[in-house]
Amino acid sequence: MKAYVSVLKLRLLNGMQYRAAALAGVATQFFWGFMYIMIFEAFYLNTIESPPIALKELIIYIWLQQAFLAFIALWFRDNELFDLITTGNIAYELCRPCGIYGFWYAKLLAQRLSSAFLRSFPILLVAFFLPQPYNMTLPPNVLTFVLFLTSLIFGLLLLVSISMFIYISVFVTMSPVGSLLLFGVIGEFFAGLIIPIPLMPSWLQNIAYLLPFRLTADFPFRVYSGHIHQNEAIAGIISQFGWLVILVLLGKFAFHKALQKVVVQGG
Repeated sequence: MKAYVSVLKLRLLNGMQYRAAALAGVATQFFWGFMYIMIFEAFYLNTIESPPIALKELIIYIWLQQAFLAFIALWFRDNELFDLITTGNIAYELCRPCGIYGFWYAKLLAQRLSSAFLRSFPILLVAFFLPQPYNMTLPPNVLTFVLFLTSLIFGLLLLVSISMFIYISVFVTMSPVGSLLLFGVIGEFFAGLIIPIPLMPSWLQNIAYLLPFRLTADFPFRVYSGHIHQNEAIAGIISQFGWLVILVLLGKFAFHKALQKVVVQGG
């Protein structure tokens, strides 16, 4: 466990050094945030009479998406790990006196945390001071905020466990781009990053609720806005924990099977 905590700290400190890249990302995310808000505002004003989610809740949803993009984007990757797999340098990782799954999990977790620390606070700070109706607002009460933080943390852990399957799949496909596209398109769609899940047709919502992706993004953001009530939020957090245990166990099993078939050339 000490090895995993140490690599988490080191990667977190290393990631915090890229401040210029983070500021560029903040500007980009403000652009996308305003664009999405204006699209949905026009959609609400001209189309929807009784929306399944209020426009204000949707605006909060979008700003949280932009602020915590590093927590929810499956395309967020570590090219160093891809290179280890595709070049055969995974042999060096096998020499480490610790489990590779946990070691990589800690690296990916630290990468996302460092990026979110640098980007989330400027975005949220500005979003709170924007004019109506484009501004962020506080959650309805303290308990809702606590449930949001809990669900956000579990959502991050769940997303990292899902992203581990991207790296595991590269052992088979040897194509990082293919694995990223497959997981990214499916995962982000059913996480509500393209179309918020309440705005999907009922049959698509049923599919989304069967998969774990929505628990990484859609669920915590709707908890914050109050669209998901407290009792439902507690049940959702329990579901997040259950999915986390299942995906980590499956990931470790799949990783073990993939390592058994690794071929390292050169002797």
